[in-house]
Amino acid sequence: MQAIRHIIFAVALLFAGSALAMDLDSAKNQGLVGEQPNGYLGVVKATPEAVELVSDINQKRRRAYQRIAQQNGISLDQVANLAGQKAIEKTPAGEYVKTPTGQWVAK
Repeated sequence: MQAIRHIIFAVALLFAGSALAMDLDSAKNQGLVGEQPNGYLGVVKATPEAVELVSDINQKRRRAYQRIAQQNGISLDQVANLAGQKAIEKTPAGEYVKTPTGQWVAK
C-alpha cells in the first residue's frame, strides 16, 4: 500500500504545474502526445517539439519510478505499469491513450 501511495504521489508530481507541464498540457490538448500503459508518455503525431518533450518527460519519469522501486523493494516495471494505469485513468476525455494492443485512441 505504501508503494502505491508513493507511485500516485510521483505521478501527481509529474503532472504538477510548471513551464514544462504547460507544454505537456498543450501537447496533449493538440493530440501530439498521449499516455501509455507502460507508464511513459508516447508520441501520437511526431513533431520535433513533441519528440523532445516526450524524451525529457520520460527520462524524469524513469528516474522517479526507479527511486520509488528502490525505496519499496519492487521492480521498475511494476512501478511504471501502475503509474501508467493511474495516468490513463486520469486522462481527460478527448486526449490520447495507447491501448494494450498498441493503438492510439482518444479517450
